[in-house]
Amino acid sequence: MGAKTGLLVYADGDVGEVLRAAPAPDPEATAALLDRLYPGWAVQEEESSTLGDGCYPPYGTTFATRLPGLDIVCDQRVMLDEPSRLPARLVEASAGRRLILHAMHSVVDWLAFAVWEDGRLVRSLSLSPDNGVIENIGEPFPFEAPYWAGEHPVPYEPEWSEEPYPLPFHPLELGEEALRGLLGFVLEGEIRPDDADPDEVGLLGFRLTDPSDPDEVARYETEIAEAVSRMGPPRFFGYNADGALVEMPVDEWGPRS
Repeated sequence: MGAKTGLLVYADGDVGEVLRAAPAPDPEATAALLDRLYPGWAVQEEESSTLGDGCYPPYGTTFATRLPGLDIVCDQRVMLDEPSRLPARLVEASAGRRLILHAMHSVVDWLAFAVWEDGRLVRSLSLSPDNGVIENIGEPFPFEAPYWAGEHPVPYEPEWSEEPYPLPFHPLELGEEALRGLLGFVLEGEIRPDDADPDEVGLLGFRLTDPSDPDEVARYETEIAEAVSRMGPPRFFGYNADGALVEMPVDEWGPRS
């Protein structure tokens, strides 16, 4: 599994129903949405995308669309370890509506999602194998029940890990169920007949700059570059003839079999 998301969705009703019939994005309406959510921020147009490809945009880029009864914003800046700390202005903009945050990152098996009803937080969950349960507020949704009941354990594979998986389920698997249960589509896994197709939902692209922190994106990019420079060379693993997991030799073209 390799899906990543940074989604904020404002909805008047069934999200999946709107997505299944989503019209092309309206530039004026979408620009007005961003002006409302990010007052005073500098906005520069960028290339467009789709919900399937743009739900995890590069840092500093925002993909968005305003549809009948539904607003979608994709931005890494909403990927909070504690979703309950979402900036107040973004929550207040959901008055009279349902607000859904969905964030996950496949590299660290992290998932977070939250739901507000008319500005009131009713559910927030954030967890990863390294940090455990970071936030758990409100009653679980029905789609969560089988996971907490232990019906979807992560198989223990000693070849890959010295210890069993530290959570009763894989966060990314629950993340896909949360996407379907809350937003009516999935990014990976089984596609059902009534699932919306995220690749058919167009999004407009923008570069948003916070006037109180104009160097935010450059600072983030520098931190990422420094972190990458401290990493060792990549290692690749495979199975030998007797089925044992072994490290594969690497040349300039990549792993050799």
